[in-house]
Amino acid sequence: MELSYDEILRLLERLDRSPDDFVFKGVRAYVGKEKVVREAPAVDDLIERARARTPEDPLYVVAIAAISNIASALLKAPDIIERIVVVWLGGHALEWPDTREFNLRQDVGGAQVLFDSGVPLVLVPCMGVVSHLHASVPEIERYVEPHGAIGEFLAMRFKSYSDDHVGWTKEIWDMAPIGWLLDESWARSVIVPRPILTDQVTWSVDRSRHPIRYVNWIDRDGILRDFFAKLKARQP
Repeated sequence: MELSYDEILRLLERLDRSPDDFVFKGVRAYVGKEKVVREAPAVDDLIERARARTPEDPLYVVAIAAISNIASALLKAPDIIERIVVVWLGGHALEWPDTREFNLRQDVGGAQVLFDSGVPLVLVPCMGVVSHLHASVPEIERYVEPHGAIGEFLAMRFKSYSDDHVGWTKEIWDMAPIGWLLDESWARSVIVPRPILTDQVTWSVDRSRHPIRYVNWIDRDGILRDFFAKLKARQP
């Protein structure tokens, strides 16, 4: 959590944006199989924001990591379930042989809270769906790196994932849920029964469960074109 918090501060510094009343520290432990509420400023802020909304005008909550903050909020304040929509980059495609994806496997118990709570959910799976959202070093060097301190920083982070860039591309996972929010045609979806997350970290099916929106296709080009254009436009 501390590493992620510090990285957010580095990003905001390059965007000339103050973190005051904008960034909050999250939980320091997973909800886990015991389904324990973990206290944190980010949890309380989420509950406060959610309670200020209505079922007709819900708060859209984007999650791009372990779901522990949101699971803690749902356990601590179940009344917010009708006031939020969770958009989560987590797990693998429903057809994948397992769902031991990084975000999900960190806190399986927290993910089970999410899926069992009945909260409105847009699931954006990693392998099999968002794994298509690739970029290459030449592309990043041309369309990201030249655009100010933030472009230079993002390009440096992208290239540091590998020492060998020949024929190499990398997924930009976290853009996918934002892509769905900006334009649903960039992240096409269907309505399916809410899957059961087993203790073996696989998907199981019960067609009587509450439905969720399940993203099953990503328009890689549309999302990246929009990002490149906005990054260029923000430069003086």
